[in-house]
Amino acid sequence: MTNPFRAVLSNCRGTCPGTLLLALVALLAIATGWWQLVAASDGLRVTRTLAGTVPVTLYRPASDTPAPAVVIAHGFAGSQQMMQPYAITLARNGYLVVTFDFAGHGRNPNPFVPNLLDQDQRLRVLLDGLEPAIEFALSQPGADGRLALLGHSMAGDVLARYAQSHPGTVAAMVLVSPYLSEAVHTADLRNLLLIYGALEPAMLHQQGLKVLAEAGADATEVGTIYGNPADGSARRLVLADGVEHIGVLYGADGLAAARDWLNRVFARTGTGFVDDRGHWLGLLYLGLVALAWPLARLLPRAASQPLGANLRWRQLWPVAVAPALLTPLLLWPVPSDFLPILLGDYLALHFALYGFISLLGLWLIRRRAGPMPASGGRVLWRGFAVAAFATTLYFTFAIAIPTDRFVTTLLPGAERLPLVLALSLGTLSYFIADEWLTRGASAARGAYPATKALFLLSLLFAVLLNLNELFFLIIIVPAILVFFLVYGLLSGWAYRRTNHPLVGAIANALAFASATAVTFPVVGG
Repeated sequence: MTNPFRAVLSNCRGTCPGTLLLALVALLAIATGWWQLVAASDGLRVTRTLAGTVPVTLYRPASDTPAPAVVIAHGFAGSQQMMQPYAITLARNGYLVVTFDFAGHGRNPNPFVPNLLDQDQRLRVLLDGLEPAIEFALSQPGADGRLALLGHSMAGDVLARYAQSHPGTVAAMVLVSPYLSEAVHTADLRNLLLIYGALEPAMLHQQGLKVLAEAGADATEVGTIYGNPADGSARRLVLADGVEHIGVLYGADGLAAARDWLNRVFARTGTGFVDDRGHWLGLLYLGLVALAWPLARLLPRAASQPLGANLRWRQLWPVAVAPALLTPLLLWPVPSDFLPILLGDYLALHFALYGFISLLGLWLIRRRAGPMPASGGRVLWRGFAVAAFATTLYFTFAIAIPTDRFVTTLLPGAERLPLVLALSLGTLSYFIADEWLTRGASAARGAYPATKALFLLSLLFAVLLNLNELFFLIIIVPAILVFFLVYGLLSGWAYRRTNHPLVGAIANALAFASATAVTFPVVGG
């Protein structure tokens, strides 16, 4: 039997210098990005603790000079790490800043609401996270009693409603791409700054203009300050250039606007610092992706010849299109509340059924075509086990560790591991079917991206069929697209080295199941 490690050494001969150089450059990019991201909080005292059962992070300036407290809240399927750019920007400018995890999000063990349409219950659950965070912030040494609230997306509504019910408590508000319910009367909010990404839907911009108009009939100019901070009537609408609903959390325009708005309201100057982590995150992730290529070269062969379905376009199209159409239709009447994770259970069902229909289609094609000639390839089981384990390890943790540190919670705690296992049953079905369908020595060129596009269209079709319950899946479609692009590239490198499509399939399935189990809110009964 061939030793997989000896095969690795043999493969390196003649190619290792270039591979090693790329690995060194990638490691340098990772180290530089990581160092710059850590350096962003220089001079701050960052403390992670609990306010009751709510995980909170306190960003305290180096100076002990009394300062206003700013409580920052994340959006749906987010976590407090996602709000770091705003937290660090404001803390570096002298504010005492607190971030926290809402129930069911991040590392908050309390359950979120099972029904997003139940606005009363949702408000109660969100307030159960917000109120302890506010009390914690105002009780800190150095808090001067003044309070500002800043929130993204879903948080905008609960922050506004808290301010309405506590008149005089909140001196300033910054709402970033908020979704505001009809119960919010923005005229009651003191010193309101609205920030939207310029690339967000026009309906959100119109919401901002409507709020702005409440400051007066002539309040229609984006970027103009209306009203007077001294009496709480100040209003401003900012469109952050070149960013959308998630990118607005990193855009310099929005960060600078929030800093300047609070400085104006509280008559402060600050340092002028603005967090610019976007470039360093890009460098870090570029290094992680680039490092995967030389690491893939070290994988042992998992098959003697390239394995896969070897489908040409004429054979592939029926198999690829059928699950895209049938999966949403078949799942339309099926309940999807069998797991305590909001929307993740439907996503797992979609993956599982999609994969099953794909494999059924492949079986029907093979049966109709009659016996297929042998490919001559055989599985090298020891090499397969080593390659699958190493690839899964990199896919699951190499990107999750820095993401969990600098972007959003992505490492599963012990309480979410059962969800990872449950969701992986669905993702394994899909990725095994898809990798096998699109691989092979004579597989159709472009098949891999084509099947991913069809899956995303299928998911959007499912949302259209059940808009009330699945609307928030639209928000994560861009995240799935990024996952397909990045992990598809990595699994392609693994396949070209190992010759076995299931190496990348297993790694993709477990990485996606883990990410879904961690980022989607855990709900109660």
